[in-house]
Amino acid sequence: MKLAVLGGSGFVGTKFITLIRQTTAYQIINVDKQSSAVHPDITILANVLDKLALIEQLKGIDVVVLLAAEHRDDVTPVSLYYDVNVQGMRNTLEAMEHNGITRMVFTSSVAIYGLDKHNPDEHAPSDPFNHYGKSKWQAEQVLQAWYEAHTDWNINIIRPTVIFGEGNRGNVFNLLNQIANGRFMMIGKGNNQKSMSYVGNIIAFMAFLIQEKTSGYRVYNYGDTPDLTTNDLVYYTGRILKKQIPTVHIPYWLGMIGGYGFDVLAFIMGRKLNISSVRVKKFCAVTKYNANKAMRSGFVPPYTLEEGLTRMLDEEFAK
Repeated sequence: MKLAVLGGSGFVGTKFITLIRQTTAYQIINVDKQSSAVHPDITILANVLDKLALIEQLKGIDVVVLLAAEHRDDVTPVSLYYDVNVQGMRNTLEAMEHNGITRMVFTSSVAIYGLDKHNPDEHAPSDPFNHYGKSKWQAEQVLQAWYEAHTDWNINIIRPTVIFGEGNRGNVFNLLNQIANGRFMMIGKGNNQKSMSYVGNIIAFMAFLIQEKTSGYRVYNYGDTPDLTTNDLVYYTGRILKKQIPTVHIPYWLGMIGGYGFDVLAFIMGRKLNISSVRVKKFCAVTKYNANKAMRSGFVPPYTLEEGLTRMLDEEFAK
């Protein structure tokens, strides 16, 4: 079986390709607009916005894994979210049809549900609060409409919660870095639960879907349990690193004022900063999601959530 990963030069794609290359069951290529630091030998430079390039590079492929996305909180112009995430989906589907490919694994996001929802499962209504979530939901709608006209296809959609792991430099890394280095300030009470996904489990679930779920259209939330509060994250970080973590609490309203201040500063400086009003809002929100369907699918996560945190903290901060 031959796999093509679209957008595999990033964090999740690199880990997934590394996992797949450990077996002889698959051949794999990476199609990305940027070269891969880890897998340059199988990387082909192409953009999901270039349909003709996709048609050429997907010849002979059996399964497409679509990871390519604009996902940062501060992408400008915002039209890029829709160009890459939505039009990129259309281009991918048309390139697949041209080459007779009928199987896709697509990584969407729990961002389609919005913030502060009550443990939504896959049937919960969409209510995205930012352009990333809106564009991911629109991409899913394109995929749904496509499947209605192509019912012989096999589509597996994963909506992961926030992903963390060794080598990641996203929001979870920034948070753990602040905690581990004693620069952390708790905004609000810290009782908000946050569903999280360890990258080692996400890539194993992707491989599981390719191998085991070979027909039909399925959607899965993914998050490792138990869901931790921000206070829990502080506690686990201190315990794993054997450090006493001091915590300063500031009110939510004051944190939001600070976030807006950084928004203004970023605009004036023309730079993207690690603190923003959007990130403060996400930090304080309840982001708990129901992943029971994934856990009932037959998949067994290779790591517990605490093991994932330990692996990341040991790799990044245990010095």
